[in-house]
Formats: sequence, structure tokens, C-alpha cells
Amino acid sequence: MENADPVRRNSEIEDPTNLYCVHPVSNWLTPRFARIGITPNAVSIAGMVFGVGSGFAYYRYQNVWFAIAGFVLMFTWHVMDGVDGQLARLTGLQSPFGKVLDGICDYVTFASVYIGLALVLSRQHGSWVWALAVVAGLFHALQSAIYEVQRQEYNFWGRAQKSAEFKLVGAKPPRSGRSPILEHIANRLHYIYLTVQLLAIGFNAGSRTKLGDVLRMRQDRDASIRQIYRQIFASAVRRWSVMSANYRTLAVFVFSLLGRPLYYFYFEIFGLTLMMCLLLSRQHLLYSRFFKHLEAAG
Repeated sequence: MENADPVRRNSEIEDPTNLYCVHPVSNWLTPRFARIGITPNAVSIAGMVFGVGSGFAYYRYQNVWFAIAGFVLMFTWHVMDGVDGQLARLTGLQSPFGKVLDGICDYVTFASVYIGLALVLSRQHGSWVWALAVVAGLFHALQSAIYEVQRQEYNFWGRAQKSAEFKLVGAKPPRSGRSPILEHIANRLHYIYLTVQLLAIGFNAGSRTKLGDVLRMRQDRDASIRQIYRQIFASAVRRWSVMSANYRTLAVFVFSLLGRPLYYFYFEIFGLTLMMCLLLSRQHLLYSRFFKHLEAAG
């Protein structure tokens, strides 16, 4: 499936929750926000406010209506999270500061939910719940970074998108026109985030180097090599969506409805980590398959 609209995300690697639930609403809102002059950073902050509200709602998860409210508020945050990126690309207001702000808003949203749940669960089970929530948050951060890497890798190698190249090979970002202090802080935070991502893909460093060499040596076959890459990796990257924030939002809601939100933290630490390891192993096998295809194609 081709995506000719540069404002929207690459639809061929999106999961159904984005394609049919979140993105249609984001796509409808983006041009309307642009017309009335709302900035991407304002959208990010608005999304964070909805996310913080979901934390307050889940604090009272035992009331089913508050659990539903928490889910609705988190869904609204997902919509805003989709709008800010589209709006930045549409208006040309992309910047390292905006990327960092978007990431901070994302983490604040889940931190609010984790804190809301930990506050109520610690009264039920003891203060050790706070340690469990912190560990779950750390695993969440690692899993999210690795998930984003898979998307960036696909867009870079499969679509030759420069934004992914900037993120993965560390090209110097353009100046944003903001104050030097704010720009320096944003660039440093962004560098730290990219470092975590690069560490996450270190296991495939040899394959990435080999693929880069192939593309440099066979520039006449660039399009066909990238097409083979897309054919092999598109479905695999879609499977990585199980690590996305969408399914965490659903999991928090389901466990809360069942009256067992504590189990969500175990699911984060053990369930999603196991899935991540299986997907990483699968990714390694796909690189072997990919290079065999290249050899067969001459």
C-alpha cells in the first residue's frame, strides 16, 4: 500500500488501531488546526493535559465510569499525538525542540497513569507497588525506543526517508530559531534519546552496515533493493505494533475493568518483554532472508 501524502505516516506499516481509529480523527483535525493557526507544540501540550487527566481518572478505576473516562482521555491523547506530527510536517514547523516536547508529553501521559494506579494500589497491596511501577516504566521506555527504531529503520531502508536517516545516523539537526539555551537543551535530550535507540539496534549493526554497502555499490539497483526490503519487512514491522502505546492503553483499560490493574505492570515487564525478544529474534532471521533474496536476484 503506497502512501503519497508526506504529511501522514506510512500506512503500510500501521496497525489497524491507528489506520481505522486514531488516524482518521487525526487526519480530519490536522488541516482544521492549521487553518486557525494552532501550533504543533500547543497540540502536544493539549494532548499531555488529556493524558494527565487519564491518570486522575484511573486513580478511581474501581468506579467503571472513571475507568471508561480514563480510556477516553487516553484515546484523545493518541489523537493529539497523531495531529502534532502531521501538523508539524504540514506547516514546516518541525524542530528538535518539538520532537523532545512530543516525547516528554508521551512519557508524562503514561507516568500520570502509572502514578494514579500506584497511588491506589499501594494502599491495597503495600508500598512495594511503587517499585513495581518504576520498573514497569523503565521497561516501557526501552520497549518503546526499540519499537520506534523498527519503524525508522523501515522508512530509512525501505523508503529512503531523510527524517529516518537523521534519526539513525546522527546528522546535525537544523537550527530552529529558538534561544541558544533552549535549542542546546533540546538537542542534548534528543541526542540521549537517539543514543538509546542506536544501542537498541546494535545487535543488527552488521546487517545494517552490509545493507548500506550494498546500496552504495549498486546504486543502479537502489529501487529494486528497497522494494525487496519492503516486501520482506513490512509485515514484520506491523507486528511490532503490539509494542506501541495503543495496546498499552487497551491493556490498562482491560485490566482496570477486570479490577486487576496490578497485573498490567506484570504484563509490561514480563509479557511485553518476551514479545520484544521474540520479535528481535524474528528481525534477525528476516535480515538473513533478505540477503539471500538479494543474492538470488544477482
